[in-house]
Amino acid sequence: MFNATEQFASTNKANVEALLNLANTAFASAERFAALNLNTARSLLEDSVANTKAILGVKDIQELVALQTTLAQPSVEKAVAYSRSLYEIAAQTQEEISKIVEAQFTEANKTVATALDKASKNAPAGSDVAVAAVKSAIAAANSAYDSISKAAKQVAEIAEANVAAATNATVKAVGTASTAAAKGRKAA
Repeated sequence: MFNATEQFASTNKANVEALLNLANTAFASAERFAALNLNTARSLLEDSVANTKAILGVKDIQELVALQTTLAQPSVEKAVAYSRSLYEIAAQTQEEISKIVEAQFTEANKTVATALDKASKNAPAGSDVAVAAVKSAIAAANSAYDSISKAAKQVAEIAEANVAAATNATVKAVGTASTAAAKGRKAA
């Protein structure tokens, strides 16, 4: 009984530590999101002031059109950078949480396997079939977890590649549009 109590206390301590790690990860992520949002808000305010001053200094409609085109490119690039930063923070947080959950899952499997081995040693004759069935179920659950984990990692990698491709395409499209607009103004 003493060993079971000690094992129970140890398991509870490990669970509390895992929850604290999850909480710290969540708080760190929230801090990073808040810092990103504050920096972005500050940058937007500064850009708005500069853009307003530039617009107020415009003397004719052609200069206004030219100014709008030059102001659009940095704004789109900053929006894309902001989106990329949000995605990176979310992806890193998800990765950290996955590591914590995976460690807990691995530890739980070890605990169950140890308990099962101890129980099978003290089990009555003929219970080998039941123990084998439980071990088989645990192996199947572990295999399913590994498959799901690998699939989730592949989906995350594909999503990351798609986000990178989309942001690059957006920046290039805006750059091309700005260049074309500038050439159109020079021709006029």
